[in-house]
Parts: sequence; structure tokens; C-alpha cells
Amino acid sequence: MEQRSLKPLFSVPVIVAALGYFVDIYDLLLFSIVRKPSLASMGVAETDLLSQGEFLLQVQMTGLLIGGLIWGIMGDKRGRLSVLFGSILLYSLANIANGFVTTVDQYAVLRFIAGIGLAGELGAGITLVSESLPPRLRGYGTTLVAAVGLLGAVLANFIAKHFDWQIAYFIGGGLGLLLLIARVSVFESGIFLKVKESTVQRGNFFQLFNQKERFIKFMGCIFIALPIWFVIGILITFSPEFAKALGVEGVISAGDAVMYSYLGLAAGDMVSGLISQAWRSRKKVVSTFIFLTMIFVGWYLFSPYKSVDGFYVNCFLLGFGVGYWALFVTIAAEQFGTNLRSTVTTSVPNFIRGTVVPLTLIFKFLRPQMGIVNGALVVGIGTVIIAFFALRLIGETFGRDLNFVEKD
Repeated sequence: MEQRSLKPLFSVPVIVAALGYFVDIYDLLLFSIVRKPSLASMGVAETDLLSQGEFLLQVQMTGLLIGGLIWGIMGDKRGRLSVLFGSILLYSLANIANGFVTTVDQYAVLRFIAGIGLAGELGAGITLVSESLPPRLRGYGTTLVAAVGLLGAVLANFIAKHFDWQIAYFIGGGLGLLLLIARVSVFESGIFLKVKESTVQRGNFFQLFNQKERFIKFMGCIFIALPIWFVIGILITFSPEFAKALGVEGVISAGDAVMYSYLGLAAGDMVSGLISQAWRSRKKVVSTFIFLTMIFVGWYLFSPYKSVDGFYVNCFLLGFGVGYWALFVTIAAEQFGTNLRSTVTTSVPNFIRGTVVPLTLIFKFLRPQMGIVNGALVVGIGTVIIAFFALRLIGETFGRDLNFVEKD
């Protein structure tokens, strides 16, 4: 009986969404892993690798921000499947093209295009899974998607270690194109099809701003995840520079730092998802993990252990602390009606990814006065404070029936 009750967790939409997010994470994080060798091959000086890396990361995240709006609105207007197909085709082709770049300007253009494509995968997948599963299994389903998807970082690191950076991009693009074949068997959300037949307005982004309560919920959904992309976008992406500043005795690989942090993130997502089901609460678990993140950020920046292995353990702990990514996206999906659900669920994670742009600019501004370690600490504390405040702006959504619409 129990096996039959869990059968929907292994349905085609859940499996394909998990594999799609796996490829998405591979391609999204590949730049962080191959940043140094790819830029060095283009003639960028060692002293400019950090600043050029920050620039390209900002370009990619800007693409994610714009893509989040495009794909989110399209998901509510045309359907969840159109986003799943369109986004993966765009970022797969863009990543294949990344393997042919020879200048930083070419790199920037293609990372921007890839960012637009990458923006659609997670939101559309989580929306489809949330609407396809019964409320009692929804948290398990979205947790499974995130946990499997985050392991794409492990594959990206493995490929980058054994192949040139150009080949790593080709492989990522090829995996995406192969996934399109699996997507043929996925069916559209029944909840969306029902709303599509009605006259209710769908995918109107401005509806998020024409009611105070709705706007506050939207902003709250975004900023509860601010510490996640501070950790990934700054502490992990620039881990070699942090390791040097912290006096770590040995060479730190950005790829290994990404891999260990995402193993921690996958573990955290599994644990937070299971605890959420046991506690029957999303908010309590998110609050707990934000607090853990604050502790682990402090430990990462001021740990007395200076070995390479110790540093990678700290990367894992950082990842575990921000392992509420699946809950964050699930909360966004559960907060809003079917006619705005894709718009919110796709734009929210990409808006928060886009905050890497101002966060890196603030971090860059603070570095000359405070140094890399204290500058990061100030930015990190700020993100945690904002996240706790944002959590107070949203309601509990555990077990909510998603068959409703937003009305003016």
C-alpha cells in the first residue's frame, strides 16, 4: 500500500524535471568551474582573472534575470511544457557555442544567452511537478527534483577535470539536446489546462504589483533565498581567492569547491525537505537553515583549520546550510494561483540569482577598505538579516491546495 502511495513520485514529469534540472545545474555552474582555464586560454592575465570572472558572472546572472521574466510569463500563457522545451534548446545551443569562443566579449555574449535559456528550467519543472502531485507528496517531489538536479555540479567538475574546458561545454550542450527526446513523453499540467479553458488572465507580470499583499508576498519569496546566492555566487565561485586570503596550505580547485558545496546542497535539500514533511511546515525549516547558513559562513571565513581537506569540508557545510533551495522554490509555487504560478516560480529563483550582480558589486566596493574576508562577512550578515525579515512577509503553505487563481 505504501509503495503504491509513493508511485507518483517516480512519474514521468518528476523524473524528467529532475534530469532537466541536473543538466541545468551542470551548465549553470560549468563557468564557475572552468573560469580560470577558459579565461587564461584567451590571454587574460592572472591578476585580471577575478575581475573578468566577476564581469562574466554578472552578465550570466543578468541573462537569468531577464530569462526568468520571459519564460515565467510564457509558462502561464502558453503552458509549462513550452518552457521546458524552449529553454533547454536555447541554453544547450548557447553552451555548445561557448566552446568556440576566443575572446572575453564573445564569452560575455554567449553567457548572457545561456543565462536566458537556463532561467526557464527550474521554475517550469517545479511548477509542473507541484501541480501534478497530490499535496501530501508535493514536498517530496520537489525535493527529489532539486536533490537529483544539484548533482549536476558533480558531473560538471568530473568532466572539467578530464576534458578541456571547450569539450566540457560541448558535453553540457549535448546532454541538453538528448534530454529533449525524453521530454516528448511529458504531459501538460491538468490544473493549467483547466485554467487555460477559462477566461481568467494568465501570465500578467504586473498583477504582482497591483495589490500590496501580493507584492509583499512576491518580494518575500525572493529575498528568503538571498544567502543562498551569496554563498554560491561569492564564497564558492571565488573559493581559490578566499583560500589564499585565509592562508589555506595548498591549492584549491574551484571545481572541487563547487562540487563539495553542491553535494552539501543536495544533502541539505533532502534533509530540509524531509524535515518539512515531518514538521508540516515550510517556514520553520527555512528559518532553521538560514540560521545554519549564518553559522557556517562564519566558520568558513574564520576557521582555524588551514588544510585543503578542511577547506573542502567547509564548502560542504556551506552547501548544507543553504540546502533549502527546493523549499524556497516550492514556497513560491504554493503562494500564488495557477494563472501566475509559472511567472512567480520561474522569475523568483532567477531574480535571486540576479542578486549576485549587486552582491558582487558591493563586495568589490568593500574589498579595498575591509579586505576580502571582512568584506564578505559584512555582505553575508546583510543577506541573512534580509532573509529573516523576508520570511516574516510570507504565509505558511504546507499542504495548500493549488487549484486556485489570482484575481484583481
